[in-house]
Amino acid sequence: MPRRCILAFSIIFVILIIPIVRGLEPDFLYPLENVTIPQGRDATFTCVVNNLGGYRVSPSSYGSGDPNAAKTRVAWIKADTKAILAIHEHVITNNGRLSVTHNDFNTWTLHIKNADRSDRGLYMCQVNTDPMKSQSAFLEVVIPPDIISEETTGDLMVPEGSSAKLTCKARGYPKPDIVWRREDRGGIIARDANGGAKTRQTTVEGETLVLTKVTRSEMGTYMCIASNGVPPSVSKQMMLHVNFHPMIQAPNQLVGAPIGTNVTLVCNVEASPKAINYWTRASGEMIISNHKYSMSEEKVSVYSVQMRLIIRNLHKNDLGGYKCISKNSIGEADSSIGLYDMRLPEHSRKANEVSDEEDTNESRESSGQRLNRVYQGSLRESGSTQQTEMGVDGASSVSGMVDSSGRSYVPLCFLLIVSIVYTFEKCG
Repeated sequence: MPRRCILAFSIIFVILIIPIVRGLEPDFLYPLENVTIPQGRDATFTCVVNNLGGYRVSPSSYGSGDPNAAKTRVAWIKADTKAILAIHEHVITNNGRLSVTHNDFNTWTLHIKNADRSDRGLYMCQVNTDPMKSQSAFLEVVIPPDIISEETTGDLMVPEGSSAKLTCKARGYPKPDIVWRREDRGGIIARDANGGAKTRQTTVEGETLVLTKVTRSEMGTYMCIASNGVPPSVSKQMMLHVNFHPMIQAPNQLVGAPIGTNVTLVCNVEASPKAINYWTRASGEMIISNHKYSMSEEKVSVYSVQMRLIIRNLHKNDLGGYKCISKNSIGEADSSIGLYDMRLPEHSRKANEVSDEEDTNESRESSGQRLNRVYQGSLRESGSTQQTEMGVDGASSVSGMVDSSGRSYVPLCFLLIVSIVYTFEKCG
């Protein structure tokens, strides 16, 4: 047989026999997947290796004569620390939270219970082939936000016109973002970095909220909200108190009511800190609640109230001046209200009575001056004059006379003459 043929057969034999002796090379069926979990949860990595059972590693690779050393095995390694965690089904590390399971075929699973930040890092599934084969994945352990109470502002009290600084800090991973807003959603009044005009914003970002030249309208509850994409978000409330001198105003400084009715006096008060409010008479006598007086207060806002004083069954003795007074630790203020009887003054009533009497007398005089009939004729009132109409054919009417007072009359002699003439005409 030619040498060429012998060489060819030898090469073919070597190619065919080596896979039978060593077996097929292992390979990974699926890639190792990254895992992200909140702190305190369990994490798992699953490594699927095919053709592992029939493959044998050359004993020379381990430098020992132990035939077991030539078996192919799967190992778990923490890549960033190069620490071997487990080989095949045996845990090497002293971490009691780690364990390994095998399904007796081709799947190996690394279990990490109650994971914390120290478990974060790169994990490797490695097969001891020659050369080594491995795949890796990253374990990310996230932590929900938590507000650091000792580094966060509590309730704050400042004078009106000064500045207020609120601070809120939180821990967590990733680092939490801080957002500020008012609890009543009224908007935050902020000044720009260059000290320009103030603007009203729904929310403000950052660990620190600075309010300059604060006014009483900025008093209220502020909330800092910490979030980092890991639920739940957390928040803390802090109350901003703005202190100022009391201000008091009476909407109606002069109030009228009829005797015998109930009347209410009102004063509006603004004060911080909370003020003591009360009523007095103009003489300084303090008013107390009883069957005559009823006092109440209605809250309008965090710094304002409305005072009410009800006076029952108004009497003449109740007329006069009243004062509403407000006092707090910074100062005091008051406002006055005058209470009067709503009836018309006495001289106006007398003038009306005199006018009514004159109208009555005039009516009576007019009635007495009217003449109802004069023998087939009649007197008819027309304006301020009276006219006589005759009942004879072709006779003309005779107008009455008007005296200096504007009243009309017919002289008796004139009536007599008319009667005589009428008689002669009939007889003739």
